[in-house]
This record gives sequence, C-alpha cells and structure tokens, in this order.
Amino acid sequence: MSPRSLTQAEAEHRAALLSVRHYDITADFTDLPTGPAVRCVSTVTFTCAEPGAETFVDCAARVLAGTLNGEPLPPAADGRLPLPALAAENTLRVETVQADTTDGAGVHKAVDPADGEVYVWTTFEPDAAHRVWACFDQPDLKAPHTFTIIAPAAWAVASNSGDPKVETLDGVRRWTFPATPPLSPYNTVVNAGPLHEIRREAGGYDLGIFARRSLAPVLERDADEIFTVTAQGLAFFGDVFGMPFPQHKYDQVFMPEFGGAMENYGCVTWSDAALRRAAPTPAEREVLATVLLHEMAHMWFGNIVTMRWWDDLWLNEAFAEFACHWAASRATRYTDAWAGLLAGDKLSAYLADQGPTSHPIRLPVPDVAEAASIFDAITYPKGAAVLRQLGTYVGEENFVTGMKAYFARHAWGNTTLQDLIDALAAASGRDLDRWRAGWLDTAGTDRLMLEPDGVGLVLAGGGPDGPPRPQVLAVGAYTRGAAGLVRTALAEVDVQGPRTPVGLPAGADFYLVNDEDLTFARTRPAGGAEALVAAAGELPTAVSRGVVVATVWDMLTTGEATPEQAVRCLTAVLAVETSDAVIEPYLRLAGNAAELWAGDDRRDALLAAVAEACLALAEQPGRRQVALRGLARAARDLDELARLRELAGNDVDLHWRALIRTAELGDATGDAARELLARDPDPDARYQALAVRAAAPDADRKAAVWQAMTVERAVPIGSLTTVTTAFWRPGQDALLAEYADRYLKVLPELDRAGMIPAMTYSQRMFPVFGIGPDFPARAEAAAEAAAPVVRKTVRERADELRRMLRSRT
Repeated sequence: MSPRSLTQAEAEHRAALLSVRHYDITADFTDLPTGPAVRCVSTVTFTCAEPGAETFVDCAARVLAGTLNGEPLPPAADGRLPLPALAAENTLRVETVQADTTDGAGVHKAVDPADGEVYVWTTFEPDAAHRVWACFDQPDLKAPHTFTIIAPAAWAVASNSGDPKVETLDGVRRWTFPATPPLSPYNTVVNAGPLHEIRREAGGYDLGIFARRSLAPVLERDADEIFTVTAQGLAFFGDVFGMPFPQHKYDQVFMPEFGGAMENYGCVTWSDAALRRAAPTPAEREVLATVLLHEMAHMWFGNIVTMRWWDDLWLNEAFAEFACHWAASRATRYTDAWAGLLAGDKLSAYLADQGPTSHPIRLPVPDVAEAASIFDAITYPKGAAVLRQLGTYVGEENFVTGMKAYFARHAWGNTTLQDLIDALAAASGRDLDRWRAGWLDTAGTDRLMLEPDGVGLVLAGGGPDGPPRPQVLAVGAYTRGAAGLVRTALAEVDVQGPRTPVGLPAGADFYLVNDEDLTFARTRPAGGAEALVAAAGELPTAVSRGVVVATVWDMLTTGEATPEQAVRCLTAVLAVETSDAVIEPYLRLAGNAAELWAGDDRRDALLAAVAEACLALAEQPGRRQVALRGLARAARDLDELARLRELAGNDVDLHWRALIRTAELGDATGDAARELLARDPDPDARYQALAVRAAAPDADRKAAVWQAMTVERAVPIGSLTTVTTAFWRPGQDALLAEYADRYLKVLPELDRAGMIPAMTYSQRMFPVFGIGPDFPARAEAAAEAAAPVVRKTVRERADELRRMLRSRT
C-alpha cells in the first residue's frame, strides 16, 4: 500500500510546530552487491514550539526500531510514525530497512549488464526521502544533513557535501561527509558504486563527473565539454544572482536506470542515457548543456532558496528552465539555445495549454500526490517562456537587480511567489499585480493577429477569458529581396488591451508577430498557413524561422494546417537552416507530421519528401550524421536502407537505426542483429536489439517485447523511448490492436517506481496505432483508477491522439 500523501494543511501545521536542527543519516549499502536491502539509522534533533503536542515523522520504509527522547515509539501506519508528547528539545532515532530497491521509489539498485557491477542511487523529489529513512519530508523544514555511508570497499560514494572522511573497516569502507547547509530532505542524495571518476579544477571549483565503469570511455570523451559548460554556468549564475555557488566541490553523477536529472545540492544525478553512445549530434550536445545548466540553476532556485510548498513548484522548474536557456545563450557556445527551446519543448507547451489538462503555472496543490502530477509542459517550457517574458516586461537590467535582491534576502530559507514578485516590482518600478494574475494564475494561451488600421497596423488579441495578458513583444517587418526576406524594421509593442497600435508602416512583404520569440502566445498570419509556408525558408535567422515553424505546427494541431503544409514548411527551413542544433528537432517534426499526423493514403508521399530532404542534407559533411538518422526513419525501401548502410561507415548507432527500419519493412534481421550486438561496445546495446524485434510485423516478437516492457520491467527508462517507438509502427494496426487493451490493464500499476518512471511509462507506452476512434475516451476512463501523475499523462496523450486521428482523416 502506498503511504498516505502529506497535505498542505498538515505541512503548515507541522512547520509552525517544529524547527529541525540537524539530521544524522547512516546508510549501510553492504548488502547490495548480492542482496536488495539498504539499512538506515536516522537521528533527528528538533525543537517544538508547544511542548506536550504531538505530530508524526514521515517513514515509509520498514521500521526496525524507533525512539523519541529515549522512549519507544508506537508502530508506524500509512507511512507515518507517531510522535507523542513532544518536549521543547527532541531527539528522534529511527532504524529502518528498505528492501524494495528494484521497483520501489527513493532508492534504486541497478546491475550493469556489461559486467554485473552494482550501482545504487537515491532520488527524492517530491517526497521520496521518507521511503528510505525517517524525516520530516516537506520543503519548508530545512536542516543541515550529515551522511555516513557504509559501502563495499571497491565502491566510491558521492553526496551533497565534498571531502568526506573515508575509513576502511573489516573489508568495507565508511564515508563520513561534512554537514550540508540547511537543505530540504528532497535536495539530498547518495550515489554509490564502482564508479569511474574524473576531476578537474576550473573557475575556482573542484569539479567531478562520475559514471559506471563500462561507460568510462564515453565519459572521458565528453569530459571536456561537461567541465567547460559547468565552469561557464557557475560563473554566469554567480554573477547574475549576485551570489557565487558557496561550495568548492560540484559533482555530477551519471547513473544507470535513472530518469532525467535531479538537482541535488552540489551533487547532480543524471540518467547515463545522457552520455550518448554514438558521437553526439549538435542537438544532443545542446540538450546536454541546457539540462546541465537547468540543474545548476536549481542550486540557487530550489536549494539555496526553496519554495515553501508545492503550489510554488514553478519557482523551481520554470525558473530553472528559463535560466538554463538564458545562460546557454549568454555564457556558452550555444548561442541559439532559445531557438532550440522553440523547436522542441515549447511546442509541447502550446499543445498542453490548449488541452484538457491545461492549468495555471501556479495552482493550488492540496497534497504531495497532486504535486507529482504538475511536472509538465506548463510548468517547464511555458513557465520558462513566461519568465523570459517577465524579463522583457521589466527589462533585463531590472530583472537581474531584482534577482540579486531576492537571493540576498532569502538565502537558505523558504519563499512564496509573492517574495519574487515583490523583488522584481521593487527593482523595475512596474506594478506586477496584473501581470501576475494574467500569466501565473490564469490557464490558456493568448492569440494575437496583426491587422490594418487606417494607414497603420494594430495588434489585435484576446486571452483565455477576455483581453490579452499584459506583455511586451516584438513585430518585425520584412522586405523580399534577391537573398530572401530582410528585416527592415522591428517594433516593440507593450500590450495592455485588446488592440495595440504597432509602430510599423503598412506595405511590407511580410510581418512576423512575436519576432525574437519574446512571449508565449499563438499568432496567426493574415494569409493563413500558406503565407507562412511561403515565407519559412526565406527568413534570415534561426529564431524567426522557428517562430514560423512553431505557428505552422500549432495550426496542424488545431486542424488549420495539413500534414502536407507542415512537411513543406519544415523541409523549406531545413534547406537553408544555419543553426545546426535545430536541424535534428526539425527532422523529427517532419517525420512526426508524415508518420503520426498523416493518414495511410498520404503517409508514403510525405515520408518520401522527408527522405529527399535528408539526402540533400547528407551532402553537407557536418550534417551527414543527423541527416542519415532522419533517413533511417523515412527510408522507403530496402535499397534506400542499403545505401544508408554504405554512408553510415562505422557508425554503429546508424546501423541499428537502419536495422530497426529493415525489421519494420518485414525483412529478416536476426543474423545482422546478432552481428551488430557482438561488435557494439555500448553496455546497453541489448535494448537496441530489442527495438529491432519490436519493430518487426510479427505477433510473437511483439508479444515478447511487451512482456519485457510491462511484466518483467526489463527495459530501463533510458532505453524505453527507443523500444516503444519501434513497437508502435504505422501499417501494423492488426498486430497492435490487442495491445491497446493491454495498455489499459497495466495503467493502475505504472506509478509503482515513483514519479519519473510513472510519467515516462504512461507516456511512451501510450498506443498511437492499432486503435479505434473510441480509444482516447477509453484511456481516460481507465486512467481514473491510476495515480494522479499517470491520470494526467494519459489525458494529455489522449487529447493529442484525438487531434492526430482528426488530421489523419
């Protein structure tokens, strides 16, 4: 049974009653090389404002013993251990064991298939720390943590604070880490195993990166890039926040079977899927840089200053997502990072904000279970876009001044949204009450259109429930010349009502609303989708082209543009694109338009257009790898795949992609897969081979792969996308039909390993082929019995699938 979810009211009562002074956590990992158990002793010292009162400590691990001020405690129930008759000064000691380290939340044991070595990591957002040891698991009860870890002698251990004391005792080693600054329980971490470690001094910091031994060559390959971006990010954030990162050591640990990345103070944990086994493409390098900077931004926004409760989750996630693109564009070589955001996650935000799960960036969160369901496209990319708009609205200089004041005042404490708004309002002199109400407390997307108004132009718009939100954006005027469209004027528009004059003359060949992508709004051209398709390849910058692509894609999702128009727009842009980092996302979008949004009668022709674009790009040496990846998806026949293999050379990743497409087309792949598996150095190559099996139009292979994914849970989260994408293929509807029902049956158990696996499994395994028109409604009904995070993900996917089905017909 899942532990009872902490409510906001309970958290507020406990925070008023208690002040935590210190955690001493001892964790014993010595059983893990052969067994499943982690044993912990949590000693907590805390005060009580009302001696004699009672409360509870969170603890969902099995309790072996517990005392409060030396007295035995009553049994735990629903993940809570009662604390009766509190004194003014209290010492709590709880001994626990957590043996569910394969599928449980909070702590995870992973076995490397390459060499059998064992690795263990913890991850606690939003409230999984108490699944491992006893703690007051809420963000506003911050305290220093001292970790003592007992681990096998061959293991390395990384935690929040650096420079541990390491002692060898009877064949094991004990790692005693210095006390952390005051941290919320969810910001703490322990990572351990026979890790390969690389260290470097840079920018005044001791930087460390770790990975499992079998990935040591990949970590060595990427070390320079990781260290460079890390040093650049620490310098940038220390400057704009007016507060250098206060710890000398900053570690990043790439762990197997981890989902995403987590911003633990001073010791970020990553999925080691981020260490690309093939040479990374420009887009993959940019993603690594922005994720690195996202987690780093949390050191300030989330760790040093922490939201009081999860209704201000956006203070963490939206700000970090904004800040990582800000830092990338200003402090690293990824100067087109904003175009990368627009080509990827921002499109997801526009779709989500028009769907059934749209919500304000800030919304009530009655309990932690609901908090887990709002780690989504509204919180992340929409939140990032809105914060960029806020910086534009108040002016960047004022924004930086306000942020410095915010951190100076609230370091190591807890805040609410109002604290941030007050700091920015004071720095800028702008009244932000209307801005806050419109942007943070209201769901939905504004819609803006440029209209003639006498001799000039006016920006007409509306918001979800009336006039558009207060915002500052730009409109560009372009004239067509021999080299395409040239911007001849740019007007900044301060929108405060439904119609705003634009200081541009009429008569330009093309006008681009939201030029520079400074706001979050849906725009529409006077000439419809065709006007945008005609202009797309003629615009002069990656961002201006990106705004057009985003608009056409939005029109595709609303039925105002066809898959054909989307593919023509994207291939026109790909033919002239100068920013390498957006080429791969655009090829992915073009493939999606052809494969997922077009009907059976149009799919082949559109895939042919995508393949032609890939072949043209492959003529450019610096873009061959990305182009051939696109071709592996869009290849029309076995002859084209044979040509792809010739061009792939020794790129094992490209050969896997070609083999997956070969299997999908129905050709034999068994011998080729075995040969490729034998020569692939990737320790996770078996999941590429599984994807080959998944793609084949064969009932027995589909069944075996489904068993591996759902019953055995044998596909790690980092490989799930590859396998599920190969599983759900167009043209295999008869084979796939039964798996729609099977998906609905497994929904209620998809949250068993925690928040990130729950989101990933429910999203990636969602059927997109082999379904009838009633499937979205059936999925939504089945998800009602699932956890909030699964229910939310299914509703989003069902809305997108309805749009796809409409487009296909």
